[in-house]
Amino acid sequence: MKVAVEGCAHGELDKIYETIQYIEKKEDIKVDLLLCCGDFQSVRNEADLQCMAVPDKYKTMNSFYKYYSGEKKAPILTLFIGGNHEASNYLQELPYGGWVAPNIYYFGYANVLNYGGLRIAGLSGIYKQNDYKKGHFERPPYNRSTSRSAYHIRNLEVFRLKQLNKSPDIILSHDWPRGVYHHGNKNKIFRFKPFMKEEIETTTLGSPPSEELLHFLQPEYWFSAHLHIKFPAIVRHQNSDGREKKTKFLALDKCLPRRQFLQILDIPCKEDEPYTLCYDVEWLAILQLTNGLLTASPNQVHMPAKGYNAK
Repeated sequence: MKVAVEGCAHGELDKIYETIQYIEKKEDIKVDLLLCCGDFQSVRNEADLQCMAVPDKYKTMNSFYKYYSGEKKAPILTLFIGGNHEASNYLQELPYGGWVAPNIYYFGYANVLNYGGLRIAGLSGIYKQNDYKKGHFERPPYNRSTSRSAYHIRNLEVFRLKQLNKSPDIILSHDWPRGVYHHGNKNKIFRFKPFMKEEIETTTLGSPPSEELLHFLQPEYWFSAHLHIKFPAIVRHQNSDGREKKTKFLALDKCLPRRQFLQILDIPCKEDEPYTLCYDVEWLAILQLTNGLLTASPNQVHMPAKGYNAK
């Protein structure tokens, strides 16, 4: 399956689809699926712009609204997670995921979907310690604080992903798993982002919950964005039974000229599986069994210890 992976979209859907179509024509290939790693900016109107926690100079309509209104239709099935530059009021309407426009699907806070035999998980938002153990309490109209905490990941979504018995083939996150840079060429980051050197050397850059999921679920692929740099790495997992498993990590840049924001990969899949987007049965069961843990409180909530029984 030809899978296009895109870093930070920032609402530039026209440019992203045009780039894919150019590559398809040049390489004589057909892309089957587009995965976007956050900062999608599904802005429908001027009111949505006011719900984005970004400087005013970045509050631009760009091109998503054309796909929402029906003026255009996405030429490729597009799946995306949320980042920290989002119209949170719109995405909060779809906490479990859903269609934001024809052929464009949002993962929700966290989700597992199946497509063509590939099992794809997504975790929206970025990590902030102060909000991690809270419920999703934010509601429009947002203030300065809640417009930011609305896109912070919560421990409930991470707990749910850790209940998966079978690892997804692909996981998407916006911010990088903490420590993943130690498994690639760190000098490349230092050249382009020297201000990150101290955080990298002290292993404080990135998301601790995503790091936990990376080593717990050990997917074949993990795709991220957020830091606006292309960075590949191979993470080797040494399991207790002596078997080694590898995760191919790839982070990509934002959609700008002469930036490495797009990568097309040939990912093996089951040939007899139709290219149809489907819910994941195990994930639906996890959602049902953990529904009692859901809260809209700003107070801290601790997840159950190992051996939790939903009954």
